[in-house]
Amino acid sequence: MRVKIDESWLEPLADQWNAPYFAKLTAEVRSRYSTTQVYPAPSRIFAAFDNCPFHKVKVVIIGQDPYHGPGQANGLCFSVSPGIAMPPSLLNIFKEMAADTGGTIPPTGDLGYLANQGVLLLNATLTVEAHKAGSHQGLGWETFTDAAIRAVSEKLDNVVFLLWGSYAIRKGAVIDSSRHLVLTSPHPSPLSAHRGFFGNHHFSKANEYLVAHGKTPIKWL
Repeated sequence: MRVKIDESWLEPLADQWNAPYFAKLTAEVRSRYSTTQVYPAPSRIFAAFDNCPFHKVKVVIIGQDPYHGPGQANGLCFSVSPGIAMPPSLLNIFKEMAADTGGTIPPTGDLGYLANQGVLLLNATLTVEAHKAGSHQGLGWETFTDAAIRAVSEKLDNVVFLLWGSYAIRKGAVIDSSRHLVLTSPHPSPLSAHRGFFGNHHFSKANEYLVAHGKTPIKWL
């Protein structure tokens, strides 16, 4: 397994690469890829970072695990590759985007177009065993992704963080809300979307904040 990460992230995360936990994490993940079916493809593990260079980050969306079904996970949280059916949470995200911004739901669930505009689509855990949700939690990924969130919070200004659901909200504890806009709501899952995700207007609020701070808004749809 060969893994590379966009070089713009090397310095902001410099204290992680040689940390003992990261060496242990890397060895364990490599072992699991060689012995079990793991998603996403190795080349896509760091896709969230590769598609959104550090200094271009304007919005951060935090997910939990990659999708664990065949062909679903592509390294961007909530996203699936073209030709893969949209999972319910993703469809609900698009429904809120459309209601909030007046756009049209796209035919594909690939969110790469958002990453290319400066949206860091970050799962807390970057790998998962096939058909076993949460199977790679506790290996060390959470420490690494906490460090990434902290780096954005400490080294950049006026970033929008969209935290959906209790897990993402807890993970946002490292964010300095005096320097950034932190928006929270229930998760877009069908189990909770009607309890406040629908109607949260996070996408228009994010753009209003970005424009107010001299940044180009995100074309959500």
